[in-house]
Amino acid sequence: MFDILTEKLQRTFKALKGEAKLTENNIDFAMHEIRMALLEADVNFNVVKDFIDRVRSKCLGTEVMIALSPAQQVVAIVRDELMVTLGEGETRLLFSKNPPSVFLIIGLQGSGKTTSAGKIAKWMMKNGHRPLLLSVDVYRPAAREQLSVIAREVAAKIFPGDGMDQPLALAKAALREATLSGYDVVLIDTAGRLHIDDELMQELATLKQELKPSEILFVADAMTGQDAVKSAHEFHQRLGISGVILTKLDGDARGGAALSIRAVTGQPIKFVGVGEKPDALELFYPDRMVSRLLGMGDMLSLIEKAQEAFDLKQAQKLEEKIRKDEFTLEDFRDQLRQMRKLGPLDKILGMLPQIGPMKDLQKAHIDEKQLIHTEAIINSMTPRERRSHQIINGQRRKRIARGSGTTVNQVNQVLKQYAQMRKMMKSMSGGIGAGRLPRHMERFLPRQ
Repeated sequence: MFDILTEKLQRTFKALKGEAKLTENNIDFAMHEIRMALLEADVNFNVVKDFIDRVRSKCLGTEVMIALSPAQQVVAIVRDELMVTLGEGETRLLFSKNPPSVFLIIGLQGSGKTTSAGKIAKWMMKNGHRPLLLSVDVYRPAAREQLSVIAREVAAKIFPGDGMDQPLALAKAALREATLSGYDVVLIDTAGRLHIDDELMQELATLKQELKPSEILFVADAMTGQDAVKSAHEFHQRLGISGVILTKLDGDARGGAALSIRAVTGQPIKFVGVGEKPDALELFYPDRMVSRLLGMGDMLSLIEKAQEAFDLKQAQKLEEKIRKDEFTLEDFRDQLRQMRKLGPLDKILGMLPQIGPMKDLQKAHIDEKQLIHTEAIINSMTPRERRSHQIINGQRRKRIARGSGTTVNQVNQVLKQYAQMRKMMKSMSGGIGAGRLPRHMERFLPRQ
C-alpha cells in the first residue's frame, strides 16, 4: 500500500539533502512536489490544501529545529502533520457498560460489510469477547446465508432469525438472545445499496434510535478512492458514524481514501482490512501507518505478528540446539513453516524500513512457491537424512528430487541454503548465554 506516494515523497526529501538550510525557494519546491504527490495519490483536494498550508507554516515558522538538516526538518514536520490528518493516537472500540454492546456495520453494497462483520467477530473472540452475529439484510438474496457461511469459517455464533423479515424485530430478538446466553456484543450486518437513498437511511436511523449502538462503523472500500470518502461523509452527515473500517487497503497503492476519510468525516479509522483471510483485519494505528508511508517501516506490527506466530517453548528448544550445534534439516523446515505463518512475505518485507540494505531487500522478488518446494524437498528425505545431512550423496539427491517433484539442482540449492543458515546459527551461538537467545532475537518472542 502507498507504494507510489512513498516513492514520490522519498524522492522529494532526497532532493533536499544537498541544501545547507531551509529557504523559501526550497520550501516552495518541496511543497509543490508533496502537493502533486498527494493529489496523484487521490487525496481529497481540500485535505491536501489544508495539509500543505500547515506544513508550509511550520517550515517557515520558528518551530524548525536548528540541529536538523533541511531534509530532516521537512520529514519531521510532514510526519507530524500526517499524524494530525490521520488522527493521533490509537482509537479503541467503544463498549457499553451494560452488555451486550451493539455494533452496527453499515455501508454501500459491495464495500465488504459482511466479510468485515465476520473478521471483527474473529478479532473480538481473540480478544476475550463473545460476539453474536446477525444480518438484518432482508432484501439481498442469500445475504443472511452469506453471513452464516462466514460465521462458520470464523467459528462465531450467528442468530438465524428464521421466519423473521423485519430488520428491527430481528435485531431486538438477537439482543434478547445475547442477553440470555451471555454474549457481550451483537454485531449487526445491515443492508446496503449501490447508492445512498432515503429508504436505506430511514431504516438505519430507526435501528440507531431503537438499539442505541455503542458503535456505528462505516465500511469503505479503499480501492474506490474519493468515492469511498464521499459516501462516508454523506453517511456521517445523515446518520452520524462513530468510526470507519477501511477494506482492501492492501490493494490500494495510492492511499487517497486512507489519508482523506478521517479529515473529511472527522471520525477515526478503527480497522483496516489487509487481505481476504478471516484474520486479515488490523486495528488502525496512525503512527504506524505514517511510518510506513514515509518509508520508515512498521517494526511494531512486524514484532506483534512474530509474537503471534512463534512459540516460546519451540524457540527455547531451538536455542538449545543452536548452542549444541544440532540444528537439523527438520529444524530448518520448522523455521520455514513459522515464517509462512507471518503471512505473505512481500507484506512482511513491506514492514521493514526502506533504508540501506533493507531497501534492496524490499525490491527483491519473493517467490512463495520456492518455500513450498523447499518444504517438499525436506519432506521427501528420510528421518535419518533430515537429522544427518552429511549422508545425502548423489544417489540420495536423485531420489529426493523424484519424490518431491523437483530437480537435483533444486535439492542442491536447499542443502546449500541449509548449510548457510546452520553456519550463521553456529556463529551466533557464541553470544548466547545459558537459557537466553541473542538480544536481537529475544524481542521477537512472545512474553509470558
